[in-house]
Amino acid sequence: VQLQASGGGLVQSGGSLRLSCAASGGTFSRYAMGWFRQAPGKEREFVALINWSGGSTYYADSVRGRFTISGDTAKNTVYLQMNSLKPEDTAVYFCAAAPVVVTTPDPYRYWGQGTLVTVSS
Repeated sequence: VQLQASGGGLVQSGGSLRLSCAASGGTFSRYAMGWFRQAPGKEREFVALINWSGGSTYYADSVRGRFTISGDTAKNTVYLQMNSLKPEDTAVYFCAAAPVVVTTPDPYRYWGQGTLVTVSS
């Protein structure tokens, strides 16, 4: 199973980016697909997840209302639309897949390589 994250970059405060996570090598219909982020010197933190089965979504309080997670089952791809970005959103963003719907990183079995998002003030 492989996850390939992309879409990171440099953006000004208030701007937008869309991250993509393409999954291959497995069947993800029973997985939760999550986005986590890790800023320098900080622990990895939950951002958002989508449950392929049913389509329910969950967000961290810090991004709710600004970020939107969605998925395209035909393409096995999950997206994270990030609007109204703030400097504190600067981090490496990782996508991951877990067989359970959880917001903690440990149960996630598969991880992408990460994509850097930098928000300038």
